[in-house]
Amino acid sequence: MTETAAQLFARLEARRCLKDIEPRLFPKDGGPNHGEVVELFGPEGTGKTEVLYHLLSRCILPVAAGGLEVDVVFVDTDYSLDMLRLVSILDNKLNSALCGASPPPASDQGTLHSCLSRLLVVHCSSSSQLLLTLHFLETTLSSRPGLALLLIDSVSAFYWLDRSEGGASVAKQEEKLSKCSELLGRLLRDYRITMFATCHAIRRSHAEPSSSSSSSSNADRPFLCRSWQRLVTHRLIFSRREDSTNIEVPAGGSREPRRRQLFTVHCTSSCSSSRPKMHSSSSFYITDGGLEFIS
Repeated sequence: MTETAAQLFARLEARRCLKDIEPRLFPKDGGPNHGEVVELFGPEGTGKTEVLYHLLSRCILPVAAGGLEVDVVFVDTDYSLDMLRLVSILDNKLNSALCGASPPPASDQGTLHSCLSRLLVVHCSSSSQLLLTLHFLETTLSSRPGLALLLIDSVSAFYWLDRSEGGASVAKQEEKLSKCSELLGRLLRDYRITMFATCHAIRRSHAEPSSSSSSSSNADRPFLCRSWQRLVTHRLIFSRREDSTNIEVPAGGSREPRRRQLFTVHCTSSCSSSRPKMHSSSSFYITDGGLEFIS
């Protein structure tokens, strides 16, 4: 039977809103709504991918384990998705949430398999391949109303390659990502999904993101094409430092105690007709079981 426009609209309307995906990362009541884009920006090693794993696990975990139980597409452009790390985080969260459940949950392996069945992973090695992937993604979006989140790690992966292939023309350098951004904009509007994408800083700042120094502002300034920048509704800026107040003692005492790495995220949510421009900050440690937020 052919689906009518009204039936398609009703199915898409049922897509899960992710405003509550992780309240600690966003201003109060300022999480991403349907069709919005969150950019995770910062140098390598500042916790961006770990936050993606945290958000991913939150989405595919069952409601009984504190999850949202929705489908997710993970576009891996860096070929850096660590499935063992993801499974470890999922396993830790399942054990923490379900160990005292009544009645007893299904076997750990069965629950874990069910979580992973909600995840679709796609690998891309160029901007052209990313564009093709997004075209094919439309079929998946139209057939899976449970798919609520698109993750891209990272949207800046082909920046230097595109610059090299584009020669001296800025328009040619940005052409492929601009086409990807325009297609993404339509998919976000038509299918009401939420997107998170990492973006690697191309300049390293030695100042804190909260600093007003020119070095910090230059390092944090968006550098991708305007088409992409227009899509972004929330920007998370990541930084890392040693925490002098928190010493980590390695298990077994085989190594010297060391200071734990403290990761900080500064969020800016853009102004819209329904909300003013908002800011917030949060900090976390990275542990074997995932993120540990500091209240």
